Amino acid sequence: MSVYLGIDTSNYTTSVAIYDQARRQMVQRKKLLPVAQGQLGLQQSKALFYQIRQLPEVLESAFLAYGETALKAVGVSSRPRMQPGSYMPVFLAGQAVARSIAVSHNIPCYETAHQNGHVAAALYAAARLDLLERPFLAFHVSGGTTEALLITPDRQQIFHCEVAAKTLDLNAGQVIDRVGGLLGLPFPSGGALDKLSQNGAQPSGIRPALKGADCCLSGVENQCMAMRQKGAPTADIARYAIEYIYQTVKEMTDRLRQQYGDLPVVYAGGVMRNSLIRERLARCGGIFCDPDFSSDNAAGVAVLAAISDQRSSI
Repeated sequence: MSVYLGIDTSNYTTSVAIYDQARRQMVQRKKLLPVAQGQLGLQQSKALFYQIRQLPEVLESAFLAYGETALKAVGVSSRPRMQPGSYMPVFLAGQAVARSIAVSHNIPCYETAHQNGHVAAALYAAARLDLLERPFLAFHVSGGTTEALLITPDRQQIFHCEVAAKTLDLNAGQVIDRVGGLLGLPFPSGGALDKLSQNGAQPSGIRPALKGADCCLSGVENQCMAMRQKGAPTADIARYAIEYIYQTVKEMTDRLRQQYGDLPVVYAGGVMRNSLIRERLARCGGIFCDPDFSSDNAAGVAVLAAISDQRSSI
């Protein structure tokens, strides 16, 4: 028996994954939390309510897709980051269900962080779990986080994340959603802005605002608002936002490689689904995974549960 359940209840998505390690099979089911037109996210109380309401449905869908099985362990993301004081109420929904399943089935429940799940999902989908045995850099770029992490092996946590660089104001995903809202796109706006930007003109003169390897992204929204007021085509505004984020991440990567050496670089998080960003950074040797494993998902949580369970038996 080598089947593991992963649960992730983020502020955006209800996610469940069933990982059959022996068969190398992963079944994923996800459902976005409902956000009213014109809003740019949910309050924690509403997000927690929707997670409680959606999680049974998503769990049922995953088990119906996989079929009847005996679980060996459950994994769940119980906090945003694996750091003291990291907490968001929305993760309580997944944590409560995961612990209940573990108790009722008399199996272990392994808790991890949402961020660690992102990294593990990217490594699994890119067939690079071997990197867990050595240091590497990982970007986690989403609506709630824009960080570059120095990842090192860790016996207890599987790997340790040290923030090597970060945003000093807005997250990249926030910028995308705010620009999307400015252009009348639905929330979350990543997919729609990606599609729109492909018809936009290539902007010139972009100079990312960096302090060391840290970045500042609030200027993107201001520039896009100015372009809107001047009557610029919506596709050009979308392209500017995406190009700015790409050039920012690229410059951060270059500066971190100067600091830490030529380490492998993994890119994860919902913003890394963007087709332009993925294509450009992949040319520079960046490690990417299938887009389904870039956005919020429980696959990495399930993989970490499998690794934790194996190590506990040694």
